[in-house]
Amino acid sequence: MLVPFYVAGHDRLRIAIVGGGYAGLAALEALCEHRPDAEIALIDPRSHHLKISHLHETFRRPLTDFQVSFQALEKRFNMRHIQEALEFDESTVRQWNRDRRLDVGNQTVAFDFLLMATGAQSKLVEKGPQILDLSDFIASGGPELLEKHIANAGSNEPWLTVVGCGATGVQFLFEIAHHLRARKISCTLRLVDGGAEPLEQFHSKMGRYVKSRLDDLSIEYRPNCRFLAQEPGLLVVEDRETDEVMELPSDLSLLFIGKDPVLRFETNWFGQIVTHGETLDRVFTAGDCSRYRGVGSNAMSAQSAVRKGRLVARNILRAAGPLKIMEPYLHRELGYVISMGPSDAIGWLGFESNVVAGLPAGLAKEVIEAQYDLLLAGIDTYVL
Repeated sequence: MLVPFYVAGHDRLRIAIVGGGYAGLAALEALCEHRPDAEIALIDPRSHHLKISHLHETFRRPLTDFQVSFQALEKRFNMRHIQEALEFDESTVRQWNRDRRLDVGNQTVAFDFLLMATGAQSKLVEKGPQILDLSDFIASGGPELLEKHIANAGSNEPWLTVVGCGATGVQFLFEIAHHLRARKISCTLRLVDGGAEPLEQFHSKMGRYVKSRLDDLSIEYRPNCRFLAQEPGLLVVEDRETDEVMELPSDLSLLFIGKDPVLRFETNWFGQIVTHGETLDRVFTAGDCSRYRGVGSNAMSAQSAVRKGRLVARNILRAAGPLKIMEPYLHRELGYVISMGPSDAIGWLGFESNVVAGLPAGLAKEVIEAQYDLLLAGIDTYVL
């Protein structure tokens, strides 16, 4: 990775990173590559980094395959992990920018630059015992969770409903379908979609492919439905077009209804936070908690998070040098591939109408994911 206009200073550089997801670790790797002498503190309440975009694969691989301990990353990147949660708002972040320090638990972390990379959580809904969401799969592997709930359904032919027809919902649905067939577990599947077509945010070719595979697997598809409740043995939804409330058989609902950043920071073109008309010269942000000004992609995806994290690392180094010429964020998504089970996928490459499916799409997804795995190992294969 080249860092034009960057001239290393003689002073020791102190950097604090809040959040150890895709954006935080992409920035960490880039910073350590070019300033191995920098003092970097990574603040995250977890004990490990989670490759969250792989969670649907826990139906065929252990959850531990997608966890990387921060202790191992401390040694690899010569940084310090502080396992604490931070509470903050925009006013707090402005204060941190002025003070150049923040309090974490019982210690104070001084910094020259701060990166906020706290990500976003799943949208919160009231959960009963017949509802699972992404947080449940973060804590436990897919097969154990699913089979426990199916066993408790008390029915010879239980119904399982996946709510949400974005990438996460589709990936979980097809992994579950494959898992149930492989284990010869009897269960009827349903997909509830708030939109009119699957994957409505993408090219229509992708939605048509998903619908054809739903038909092949005899999965019931309910478009234009708003989830209202999962009651014992019963799903309650509302038709968005007619406002009709329907009750459908369902023993378990899996909710994948999108992300909800607790606080999404607005930035300038360079990733510096802008709040109340003030540009925070010492505080940058990246990942799902950020919305960059300009033409670059603000998609809440791992790809955009990594690109923003790397850009911010470059700009922190430039801001720390004598020239302070920073780089604008111009990244556009190069493609997006969605897994549909172990041997199938759908997505686009290069431009959105160039839709690929099946084995070629699956291979493209593996290449993209291998690139990030190499980054965590300290090997940078990204061109920009």
